[in-house]
Amino acid sequence: MRIAYSVETVRTAERALMARLPEGALMQRAAAGLAAACADLLGRVYGRRVVLLVGSGDNGGDALYAGARLACRGAGVTAVELAPGRTHPGGLAALRRAGGTVTRADAGPAAVDGADLVVDGIVGIGGKGGLRPEAVPLAEHAARARAAVVAVDLPSGVEADSGEVRGAAVRADLTVTFGTHKPGLLVDPAREYAGTVRLVDIGLGAELPAGPELEALQHADVAALLPRPAAESDKYRRGVVGVAAGSARYPGAAVLAVSGALRGGAGAVRYVGPAGQAVIARFPETLVSDRGPREAGRVQAWVVGPGAGDDAATVAEVLASPVPVLLDADGLRLAGRAAVRDRGAPTLMTPHAGEAAALLGVAREEVEAARLSAVRELAAAYRATVLLKGSTTLVAGPDGGPVRVNPTGTPYLATAGSGDVLSGLAGSLLAAGLSPLDAGSVGAYLHGLAGRFASAGAPAGAHDVAAAIPDAWRDVRDVPDARG
Repeated sequence: MRIAYSVETVRTAERALMARLPEGALMQRAAAGLAAACADLLGRVYGRRVVLLVGSGDNGGDALYAGARLACRGAGVTAVELAPGRTHPGGLAALRRAGGTVTRADAGPAAVDGADLVVDGIVGIGGKGGLRPEAVPLAEHAARARAAVVAVDLPSGVEADSGEVRGAAVRADLTVTFGTHKPGLLVDPAREYAGTVRLVDIGLGAELPAGPELEALQHADVAALLPRPAAESDKYRRGVVGVAAGSARYPGAAVLAVSGALRGGAGAVRYVGPAGQAVIARFPETLVSDRGPREAGRVQAWVVGPGAGDDAATVAEVLASPVPVLLDADGLRLAGRAAVRDRGAPTLMTPHAGEAAALLGVAREEVEAARLSAVRELAAAYRATVLLKGSTTLVAGPDGGPVRVNPTGTPYLATAGSGDVLSGLAGSLLAAGLSPLDAGSVGAYLHGLAGRFASAGAPAGAHDVAAAIPDAWRDVRDVPDARG
């Protein structure tokens, strides 16, 4: 599992570690890892031109010491000082001893234009509010130049804790981060500025607490959570998921939600709604009822809302049930906040940014700019687990704790009906016994992976994504886990 910690937690851990190490040892560890990553990116170090963009903090010191190591291997290294007189003195001296040169900020653009590699050491993990004006031209030149850009710890101008980008920021091809990931490296919009992320171990692990800010499941984590039938299992023991979806106007939403549910690990799918004929024609194994949720038969979880139109009565009936409920699409609009908050059983809500914005009473742009705070606020407001769909899918529980960030997916998943497939899939995992946090996280992971398989670099429809879920499931199961 990939985890990320807040700036305050990282700094506390660094102080504890530095107290047990010789002075400067931690910075040297970081610089060694940074230099190695730069050398790997360059391929050949001797004769290459490296430009360091250096601010006033320890972030600049890391860049300078790494630059000194590259200069000792024959690179031509130039440091561009953005804060003369406040540059890390030890790093500056080390670079000069190794044969590197130092220049002013106004000469920086020309240096960047001639570089093979640009190292961003402008601002550290405590930076807020985007780049300062004097650094903006350098970031712009780096973005246009042919040189590869390596960020130290995280790209300057992005906010480490929130993933927000509130002004100009460096766009990196590679970010070399130290000790642990920071939330902004995993959450958009900041994530797209980071490029590939390389984590350098500097010995911080023992100093970090058990509870991170973010968790990103990997294949082995998902494999350990997948429901597996036992020898004595039957369709009812594996769980039954109810799907209340679709309308005369949107029958396809019901078909797609059922398609996801059938591939999600539950033993049976009950469908309730006006699209029964369309569902049974496509999926004859579905248990179809036209008598409403209360009379549909026993289920272990419900999915309600995809394509529901204005059927508030069905949404209310499902929310009154004593089993876990996944609430999506029109159901989010039709469900009152109190009805969700007062439920005795868990609720998993799956809005996209526009739906989340409507529920929070803010503009969509606010949600997209601050996805991490938005998903936490929504989970607390509704006392529900919230899966916020989008370029970075996040899953937050109602009682705080680490937020899950989904590392799979493809932009081709932004297609009509894709969210309906996800709802059915995650709802089936709920019925199979997973908690809302795990059902949402595993569902998003498999859905994203299926999207990659279905698209293979080309557009794909939601039905293609549903058909690829078994391939995603098998791909995850190929990774050994604790249960063999």
